[in-house]
Amino acid sequence: MNPAWTPESWRGKPALQQPSYPDPAALQSALDELRALPPLVTSWEIVALREQLADAAAGRRFVLQAGDCAERFSDCTPARITRKLKVLLQMSLVLVTGARKPVVRIGRLGGQYAKPRSEDLETRGPVTLPSYRGDLINAPEFTPAARTPDPQRLLRGYERAGLTLNFLRALVKGGFADLHHPEYFDLEWVRHSPQAEEYHRTAAHITEALQFMENILGIRAGDTDRIDFFTAHEALHLGYESAQTRRVPHRPGFFNLSAHFPWLGIRTAQPLGAHVEYLRGIQNPIGIKVGPQTSNGQLLSLLDILDPHNLPGRLSLIHRCGAQNLNGHLPRLITTVRRAGRTPLWICDPMHGNTRSTSTGLKTRNFDEIQDELERSFDIHSSLGSQLGGVHIELTGEDVTECTGGARGLSESDLARAYESEVDPRLNYEQSIELAFLIARKMKSSL
Repeated sequence: MNPAWTPESWRGKPALQQPSYPDPAALQSALDELRALPPLVTSWEIVALREQLADAAAGRRFVLQAGDCAERFSDCTPARITRKLKVLLQMSLVLVTGARKPVVRIGRLGGQYAKPRSEDLETRGPVTLPSYRGDLINAPEFTPAARTPDPQRLLRGYERAGLTLNFLRALVKGGFADLHHPEYFDLEWVRHSPQAEEYHRTAAHITEALQFMENILGIRAGDTDRIDFFTAHEALHLGYESAQTRRVPHRPGFFNLSAHFPWLGIRTAQPLGAHVEYLRGIQNPIGIKVGPQTSNGQLLSLLDILDPHNLPGRLSLIHRCGAQNLNGHLPRLITTVRRAGRTPLWICDPMHGNTRSTSTGLKTRNFDEIQDELERSFDIHSSLGSQLGGVHIELTGEDVTECTGGARGLSESDLARAYESEVDPRLNYEQSIELAFLIARKMKSSL
């Protein structure tokens, strides 16, 4: 590590996607308060995740990274948190049947409150205001008061993240993670699918396997003390991230203690930029979003800067190419990394490359394109001697209608019924579970 690095050394680099606060003194006061507050996660949890990601890169585990596109403060309720955890745990259980290996659960929750935007300003008619950048920064309502960046929201984001993580830990330790009861699976929707019989057969197999563990091996399936659950968010607001970056007793280096797994977004992945400067100095495992716009030279520079020693579990490359661009770019990215002698964990994000707008201006994604990109990613990795070690999905446990397709065959005309997202469209509960079954079938067929 360059000895010149500090949690604040990023300030000497070009910083993109940062909000412009009207009162710098108020911002500094909020950041000072953040620095004095307790951490949200611990260093030993971070080290445990890094070891599990190293296992996934070596083919011994599979990663499910999933959750909201952008969390809202208003979603910090018991019901919504419970439903998010439920769908993540159920998906991971389904994936175990396909991967035949442990699944690492990483939630896009408890901190995913900031989002990059393509434009700094939004214009509606004669009025131009700052773009909505997530609840950590401002509010979605199109008014000057709502869209003005407010540093007090950094503290509110920290508090909401803390409340969410506390409730998640209580659920996991208190029995909610015990999924050996078949009634936990809501499979009413599968009657709409041509794979209905296969879904029911897989669910029955899961139940039988869990009952076998309980009755024959003498242990309780889904033993809650053995469930690991990690959190992730994009390391976007550098003031917020660096304020929660600190040293810990008995471990070298600095840890970002706001999340276990921060990631670098496509829009901020400049090798000489502030976000890369910040991320290179922390001990957390790091995700890097890559896609068609990622050049070979940029990718190699990011690998050299963020992981100069090629440490197991340090880097995960999350590719988001889109179904149409997958064949033209994923083989190039894989070959570039392999020729450099690198061994990162590869994760497929089939969501972001498949976003489009309807005739009415709503963003949506098509389930078939998401499935297509995922399944072909498995095949491309295999054909090049690589392996896909995880998936990255934007989803919710709610009955939203934001993505078309799936077993119920949602169309564009259905989207207006329950479209909630302020930023990007998410799979609903049924579509998420259906995708998990399809991934499990794909992995099982390749064993």
